[in-house]
Amino acid sequence: MYVEERMYQLEVGKAPEYFRHYEEHGMAVQARHLPHMVGYYVTEVGMQNLIVHMWAYEDLNQRDRCRAALGADPDWQSYVPKIRPLIITQETRIMKCAPFFVARLKKMLAA
Repeated sequence: MYVEERMYQLEVGKAPEYFRHYEEHGMAVQARHLPHMVGYYVTEVGMQNLIVHMWAYEDLNQRDRCRAALGADPDWQSYVPKIRPLIITQETRIMKCAPFFVARLKKMLAA
């Protein structure tokens, strides 16, 4: 399994607006296309105004298919311009699960 970690540094004070747009528009679209949300976070300590969300995929081919479907969705295309002005930087990491953690992650995602 692979976990994608996406980090968005937002303009100061824009987290509430970002979360409002996400709850009202983005989350439902992602739920249609992306298989497993591992978590969605905002930093409390460390770099401030940082949103971190994580997604699990069986393999990188699944990720490619899911991301392509998301990008082609008209609802996603209308959502992105609402949040793009709030984002200063974006970083994405793709991590491969340690062998001993794969079964545990699958169990967590099934719950």
